[in-house]
Amino acid sequence: MNIGEAAKASGVPAKTIRYYESVNLIPPAHRTDSGYRTYEPADIERLSFIQRSRSLGFSVRDVGKLLDLWNDRSRASAEVKALATSHMTEIDQKIAELRSMRKTLKDLSEHCHGDDRPDCPILDGLAGG
Repeated sequence: MNIGEAAKASGVPAKTIRYYESVNLIPPAHRTDSGYRTYEPADIERLSFIQRSRSLGFSVRDVGKLLDLWNDRSRASAEVKALATSHMTEIDQKIAELRSMRKTLKDLSEHCHGDDRPDCPILDGLAGG
């Protein structure tokens, strides 16, 4: 199947498929005599795996590690769990950062009158005042 069909089947945009090829998450596609990329069902399965991993927030680097583990039938599941656990820790840190950001914005917003006056505690707070 061509790249458009592969994109539709995997849920990965064609531009992203080309990017994944450029960063070696997927092997270079087979080419027709006229130079068009062609994909097999195994390629679609790999793209779907990548798409699901990325939708869970795994970095491209970690997706590469997950793919290596997925393809290694002699792997220990402990390695996979360690990657997932590490990623959950990163997510927890991001959640804490987002909560802190929200609290700061809430505090600044509560001190802003939101009227026609030019003074604005939000802008003062952003300026460090």
